[in-house]
Amino acid sequence: MCKKVIQLSDVTIMRGSKYLLEKASASIFPGQKVGIIGRNGCGKSTLFAAIKGEIAPELGTLSVPRNFKISEVSQQTPSLDISALDYVKQGDKDLCQLLAQKGKAYAENNGEKIALIEDKLGIAGAWTIDSRAKILLHGLGFAEDEMQKAVKEFSGGWRMRLNLAQALIYKSDVLLLDEPTNHLDLDTIIFLENYLKSFEGTILCISHDRDFLDTFCSHILHFESNHLVMYTGNYSDYERLRAERIKNEKANRRREEASLAHMQDFVERFRYKASKAKQAQSMLKAIDRLKLTAVTQEESPYHIRFADPERTVDIIADLKELDCGYSENDIILKKVNLMLIAGDRIGLLGRNGQGKSTLIKTLCSVLKPVHGSVTLGKGIKIGYFAQHELDQLSGQMSALDHLRAIDHNAKEKDLRTFLGSFSFSGDKATQKVEDMSGGEQARLALAIIAYQKPNLLLLDEPTNHLDLDMREALSLALSSYKGALILVSHDRHLLEAIADKLWLIDDGKVSEFNGDLNDYQEFLNKKNREYKEKLNEKSDSSINLASASEKAKAQTYKTKEQKKLEAQKRQSLRPLKLEIEKLEKQMEKIKKSIADIDTSLSDTELYTKEPKKVEELSIERAKLADDLDECEVTWIEKQDELEQAMKE
Repeated sequence: MCKKVIQLSDVTIMRGSKYLLEKASASIFPGQKVGIIGRNGCGKSTLFAAIKGEIAPELGTLSVPRNFKISEVSQQTPSLDISALDYVKQGDKDLCQLLAQKGKAYAENNGEKIALIEDKLGIAGAWTIDSRAKILLHGLGFAEDEMQKAVKEFSGGWRMRLNLAQALIYKSDVLLLDEPTNHLDLDTIIFLENYLKSFEGTILCISHDRDFLDTFCSHILHFESNHLVMYTGNYSDYERLRAERIKNEKANRRREEASLAHMQDFVERFRYKASKAKQAQSMLKAIDRLKLTAVTQEESPYHIRFADPERTVDIIADLKELDCGYSENDIILKKVNLMLIAGDRIGLLGRNGQGKSTLIKTLCSVLKPVHGSVTLGKGIKIGYFAQHELDQLSGQMSALDHLRAIDHNAKEKDLRTFLGSFSFSGDKATQKVEDMSGGEQARLALAIIAYQKPNLLLLDEPTNHLDLDMREALSLALSSYKGALILVSHDRHLLEAIADKLWLIDDGKVSEFNGDLNDYQEFLNKKNREYKEKLNEKSDSSINLASASEKAKAQTYKTKEQKKLEAQKRQSLRPLKLEIEKLEKQMEKIKKSIADIDTSLSDTELYTKEPKKVEELSIERAKLADDLDECEVTWIEKQDELEQAMKE
């Protein structure tokens, strides 16, 4: 059998009297990048705690290899005086340990130890640690001058980014990520995706962001009815395979046409207009994905909708010579001249701190214009959602109480029916807000907005804390909403499905972005490449000097014979490395063949039209699976052989 990174066999885990997992089994292999999904409260974070050995299963076995290096994002950040850069560098535990050994060896004047440690430091990346840390910090949104600021000077959200950078810089065997995109902007998420794609170890990532999981995952592990089901492929593959499964069980699709009407209308109007062609193509892709979503939503507990506004006007809002900010000395956006028209559906792009939330707050009068004016159309009713707005919910009131406060004349039966669509049924409708989870509070805030029938929706990161089912339900509801809306979100699926226009906020200005989200991703990647090249040019000389200086000290302890033997040893390892590379290519080829067969077998018509072909494909798949197991066993053995040789 092939060696596994993590093995669950008939595992049962409980929280109080509630089963989170019941006789669940799963195998995770080296190098797999696994997205872990499931509804809020199903036990995803508890699974991480079990993997780390913090809790033990009630029944069954969960095994992780000894001495495995596990990296995770710390939830606590001490108020430290050290710089952000130095704090991130401390995340490379192996390097820190080697540096401590180096200091001890020099103190003892032990030449043999010094020579050995200096070699290990080079392999561990001691000469590039500064540039690696700076690239991480830049990608996660830190400006150059902020990298030298003390950790204690940053707010909680930015300290969490420092913890994320610490986890990423460590060359671990397994990287555990629990909702890493929460409170990150789209720019930062795109950088994180690229980083995870190149990560060489195993990744286990809990996330409700489907596009994020699509970019780097090789497998999806789904919590289904207290069991674990592993799907091969990324989130789109999972959704397709699961949708096929559900279609076999359910005869008809429901609610599809109404949910897609607005998107289809946009495509028909702008398919051939040059300035909108790319967005129309993106919308077509989103339509295809929503068709799959409509199938999987059959099982969803959420069936929400935003009622049509009671009235509207042609001009929703007129912004003239608008300066947005907090005071004369703290202006974030300058000279904004925009007009919102009925039916506008706008997605705001831009890094955190550029002014997306500031613009929205000014539109809904949370902030007053510093200069210029905001004129709303007659009878405009705004529905504003932001994460801090959750604090406005009364902890002692229930969901039912909040709606009663809005509509004193409504019948309780009608209010309960409405709340049921947001999954506040039965006792949930009378549960106090203070006893709700973050996801439940976010759902309630959206329910309150939807009940008031606004004709302008201002949504600032509405998907934080929402599970995938609720995100999909929100996407379907907004796609058929008839009012105008402005959306800030790091959820690209939501942006693609909802926004007709994209506005870029950058360097104090607001302008229409001429392109789609793929163009925006390339725009960000280009900026990150330019920064990396600039940093490398700047630091190459200093890195080389530092490396040469350290190596020169160690070299005085090496004989010519030692260097000759080391060179011969490195050369002797080359055939083994080539053999490993060959095995890796062979495994990738087999995996692709298996994925192709899985795609064919997911076609339900094949079972009735060509049952013989199904049998042939099944036999071929079983043989390929055996071949893959054999390759993986050999690959593990060769890796162990290489590791042992390098230690020697």
